[in-house]
Amino acid sequence: MIDFLKEAAGVAPSPRQLMWYDTGFYAFIHFGMNTFTDQEWGTGKEPESLFDPKGLDCRQWARVLREAGIKGMVLTAKHHDGFCLWPSKYTEHSVKNAPCKRDVVAEAASACREEGIRFGVYLSPWDRNSELYGTPEYNDYYCNQLEELLTQYGDLFCVWFDGACGEGPNGKKQEYDFPRYIEMIRKYQPGAVIFGGPDVRWCGNEAGSSRVSEWAVVPGELYELADIQTGPGPLAGEGSLSYMGCTDGLIGSMSSILYSKGLAFLPSEVDTSIRPGWFWHSQEEPRPLKKLFQIYLGSVGGNACLNLNIPPNRDGLLDERDITRLKELRALLDKEFGTPLKAKVEKIDGKYPTQPVYLVTLDKPVPRVKYVELREDISKGQRVESFRIEYAGGGDYPLFQGTTIGNRKICALTDPFAEQNRLLDDTGDQVEQIVVRVTAARGEVFIKNIDLF
Repeated sequence: MIDFLKEAAGVAPSPRQLMWYDTGFYAFIHFGMNTFTDQEWGTGKEPESLFDPKGLDCRQWARVLREAGIKGMVLTAKHHDGFCLWPSKYTEHSVKNAPCKRDVVAEAASACREEGIRFGVYLSPWDRNSELYGTPEYNDYYCNQLEELLTQYGDLFCVWFDGACGEGPNGKKQEYDFPRYIEMIRKYQPGAVIFGGPDVRWCGNEAGSSRVSEWAVVPGELYELADIQTGPGPLAGEGSLSYMGCTDGLIGSMSSILYSKGLAFLPSEVDTSIRPGWFWHSQEEPRPLKKLFQIYLGSVGGNACLNLNIPPNRDGLLDERDITRLKELRALLDKEFGTPLKAKVEKIDGKYPTQPVYLVTLDKPVPRVKYVELREDISKGQRVESFRIEYAGGGDYPLFQGTTIGNRKICALTDPFAEQNRLLDDTGDQVEQIVVRVTAARGEVFIKNIDLF
């Protein structure tokens, strides 16, 4: 048991996964034939003449994202309808046969470079247009298109695989050669993370919900392409995790990993849309600011990353309603997390490496602390199982009790939308010190930062 916990504590991210965590908040751009048909899933039979964004401006997309504090863009280069936003040599169903003959992928990649944000691509494995779909030859077709994207548009930070396949029981079934796809990505874009592959996993829903306890260290047997870094857990021969899917709330918990056949570092992405749909629909409105802020806290502030979809309209521009909401979100994030309070952090108890205690002393007292942000040094692994935040000298009453920390954990002590927020110190005195106490961990704890806001 002790040896396995040591192994679990040492499961560590790759350099590309650390880069992904650094990106933190990035944007999906769902744009294509569905934008013009008012659909979410196209049939693949739409005429190319429909794709005609007369005001297309990818620089506007990238500029809006940068100004919103978003650090990357993932463009749907090809959705399930098979229409390609670049002039692929391997199909006629692309921009080269549309009124808009512009290479949207090239323009988006260039715009991201100009604005200093990262660029990635989504290439749907499911293709409802290709006659090869459902045959072994389709994998050659897919790899040909994948190679075009990997070699013609500069560095990519992410390649996004969608697992959707809506064919009916009598429809075509395609055996995807994911190992071949991954080998090609590693060859041409070794720095890119692969979503739906060995680098980043799905959180399990598209609603923006996240787990209360989000582990990046998870049972590798649940993910076919995972890179397993440990031996089996001590109970691996006495049970099974076959009941557990990607939606399970206890993935990575101690009760799960003990039965695992081996652990992998596979962090979670929260992907959701700023609107009800993924593609632009004129009647839809952006989600409320409060909801977007809550999603941010649970994802970026919950050891995951946030991929927020912002769909361009039929002019090829981001909708002004969405831009307004993004500006509001940026303003709120700046207000709440713009500058940490000046403070000194001391480890005041290191007797037990798995239960360190930290004292945070502010340079000057304040009437309230709204958030405590914790970060582990995840280059060494994710280790903390539970922690609590206390008012220094405040007795046994915890201000916050949490489980996982990981890359970044934002602990909200107040609600910015509430009419009245309680002070951290209920006596009405000024707040000068708080205590962060790790109560359980899988190995020696390495806290990278403790910030107060």
